Amino acid sequence: MGYGLHETLEIHEIAGFKAVSLTKSKTMKGLVSDPVLKEILMQDVITSSRQLEELGRILSSAVEKGVEA
Repeated sequence: MGYGLHETLEIHEIAGFKAVSLTKSKTMKGLVSDPVLKEILMQDVITSSRQLEELGRILSSAVEKGVEA
């Protein structure tokens, strides 16, 4: 069973949000001096990267299975 169009679009929205979040965390990591905050941002970069990879696999699967209208 394929994904519905609305499901695929929602995954795109989530991926877009995570990409912006990842960019912000990477940028801020270089600007902060507090080591605790820097570690939090580094963990967010790692987590967001992993989540974007997973969302990419889900979207690839949706394309392979076909999107249902």
